[in-house]
Amino acid sequence: MLDEAFVVIVRVVISFFSLLIFTRVLGKQEVGQLTFFDYINGITIGSIAATLATDLSSKVWAHWVGLTGYAVLTGILQYITVKNRYLGKVLDGEPTVVIENGKILEGNLKKMRIKMSELMMLLRDKGVFDITQVEYAIMEINGGLSVLQKAKNLPVTLKDLQISSTPSNLSTEVIQDGIVITQNLQQRKKDMDWLNKNLQANGVTDVKEVAYALILPNEQLYIDKYEDNIGKETDMGDYEGPY
Repeated sequence: MLDEAFVVIVRVVISFFSLLIFTRVLGKQEVGQLTFFDYINGITIGSIAATLATDLSSKVWAHWVGLTGYAVLTGILQYITVKNRYLGKVLDGEPTVVIENGKILEGNLKKMRIKMSELMMLLRDKGVFDITQVEYAIMEINGGLSVLQKAKNLPVTLKDLQISSTPSNLSTEVIQDGIVITQNLQQRKKDMDWLNKNLQANGVTDVKEVAYALILPNEQLYIDKYEDNIGKETDMGDYEGPY
């Protein structure tokens, strides 16, 4: 039993540092930037690393060679996609226009196997609820949707109005799950008296009533209570049912 435990520990160390080195060498990519192939490849490499650590029925060497092989091939494909534009398109695909001048291109949606409901969800995620406002919508190779609204629907900026602006600041959380974060309160040069005064001004008598609170960039206090009291919630479903 102890011998097996020692072997597993050694294999875990080998697997862990091999995976660490390979991921460092292959570079940094956010999950949202990964193509579908990159995502599946990452899962496969992780699965091999896990098997290397725990499968005592086979030799470490075989799993390590498999892990190294996947990492090397991934690195080669990354190099190819950077150096050769044509092969990069073949391997990673290319962006596809799915909406043009407010019209959905159903043929392109079918080629990408994307349902209409999924497209609508991606548009809402971009803050677009009226499809007629869209000039172009492009499905990126990582599955994300880029949206260009029509010029008349774009928000007016301070630059457009030739109005000077002040630098933007960050919001600071000061209450989370009914607990005051005193360190953050002090960083914004506030004290408990200031906090209690603002809570009372918003009808909060006990900090335990607050789920989340922020000091906004304009020094105002944003409060979200556990009891929202918003009445009947908006139902996004399109059928009667329990879910």
